[in-house]
Amino acid sequence: MNVILASGSPRRRELMSYIWPDFTAVSTDCDETLPPDIDPMNAAEHLANLKAQAAAEKYPGDIVIGCDTTVIYDGEILGKPADKCQCMAVLELLSGRTHQVVTGCSIMYGDRVVSFSEVTNVTFRELSQKEIEAYASTDEPYDKAGGYGIQGLGSELVFNIDGDFFNVVGLPVTRLYQEMKKFMRNIKE
Repeated sequence: MNVILASGSPRRRELMSYIWPDFTAVSTDCDETLPPDIDPMNAAEHLANLKAQAAAEKYPGDIVIGCDTTVIYDGEILGKPADKCQCMAVLELLSGRTHQVVTGCSIMYGDRVVSFSEVTNVTFRELSQKEIEAYASTDEPYDKAGGYGIQGLGSELVFNIDGDFFNVVGLPVTRLYQEMKKFMRNIKE
């Protein structure tokens, strides 16, 4: 039985290789529309389940892992910025404040499903307008929830993190490893 990571993210693929070197990564195509009444803290796990289900339909008999990451500030999900103006507005909002990065994971095999969310609190330092403009002028923020990448130039924006660093990158490595070990034991029983 193979392990399938339902993700096109190069960052997730790299992190997955740390804990499970022998896996296949596939991109999924599924409707990622959130229910209007969903709690923002549950959104990432909901989307992870959708991605895992889409991949499980294509790869029956394999273990499938779906993941999604959301950035939440003041109860609102901050998506990927569409343009420089939107990116700057998000960075201004996060400047000097703490937000949550939530990564949801779903592990599926047949009718067995284990899903969870990992939360990391990230605090930005106070950013000047010049720093915000400079970062928003790079290519880095535009494919990332919350408009920054902690593993790249965005590391300069962060004052403190409370929780799993890799969770902010897009995969809670330690938690997923522990959950995978338990999951594998349970399906062999």
